[in-house]
Amino acid sequence: MAYHLKAGEPVPEGIKRAAREELEFAAGQLDGSAGAARDEAVHEGRKSIKKVRGLLRLARPELGRVYRRESERLGEIGRTLSEFRDAGAIIGTFDALRGKYRDELGRRRLASIRHGLVRRKEEAEQEANIDRVLQRMASSLAGVGQRVKSWPLKAAGFRAIAPGLEETYRRGEKAMSRARKHPSPENFHAWRKSVKDLWYHVRLLENLWTEVMLAYEKSLKDMETWLGEDHNLAVLRDKIAAERDFYGKEKDVEFVLEKIGKYQHELRANALSLGERVYQDKPRHFVQHMRHLWESWQDQPKTLEAVQKLERKVQRAKKSGTSARRAKVSITAA
Repeated sequence: MAYHLKAGEPVPEGIKRAAREELEFAAGQLDGSAGAARDEAVHEGRKSIKKVRGLLRLARPELGRVYRRESERLGEIGRTLSEFRDAGAIIGTFDALRGKYRDELGRRRLASIRHGLVRRKEEAEQEANIDRVLQRMASSLAGVGQRVKSWPLKAAGFRAIAPGLEETYRRGEKAMSRARKHPSPENFHAWRKSVKDLWYHVRLLENLWTEVMLAYEKSLKDMETWLGEDHNLAVLRDKIAAERDFYGKEKDVEFVLEKIGKYQHELRANALSLGERVYQDKPRHFVQHMRHLWESWQDQPKTLEAVQKLERKVQRAKKSGTSARRAKVSITAA
């Protein structure tokens, strides 16, 4: 699969191609034909569905009612997969938490908590008849894949994606502000989804990447990882707090809940600090910069090399104290 637009490929065809490839991959994971273990299949299938939903959001201005129909269907499948995925992911999160605070554990092993998490995961999968559910999901994804060819996409060039790209950036900026002012698990999770959309959109344009854009993509990935782990910790906290007696001794439960809160505080602080740099430009400036890279990419490679040199010059100017306003003017005027 190539989750990026190709040089010379019309944007509508590129978006449809990427969507079909991801849907076919997800269906193959969930119906078992890819041969992956169940937990891996759920994880990979869910990632591909998220990528397709990211494509839908990027093309939303043109899709109209099609956007709502396909997004709701994929969202329904994604939420069910999330329930299966969360049950497994929080076991890994618990293991990472236990490793992070190993020195403070002393002789505590917290084995009863881990055993309880594994038991609840197995019970949930048996109750849901997971294999049959995954087969139905694979069939539904195949249906969405067949409809992709009729998506009403016509706009050409960068103007086909500019509105969606700007909206994704703006939505993430606002979500970060809400999470900072009202630091609830729901608000941080909503911000994480917006960060992931922007990360997918930047990855879709990876052929435009310069050295600065490579660093920007890495920042988005780091931020998404921190926010994702924060979400996993929130799910773990809710799971344990809802059945404290089931998971073992009260002092062990209290220890874990305390460390979850401590680790979440660290992850959120990291994400907010990095987010200030990721969203330092106004949405229209971000899109203007991406448009310039797009046009350079469409022209010829040597032009892109010139853009890379200019970006390095701008970064040096920022470090040496050149005003942000002058730096922005330089990069958008290239």
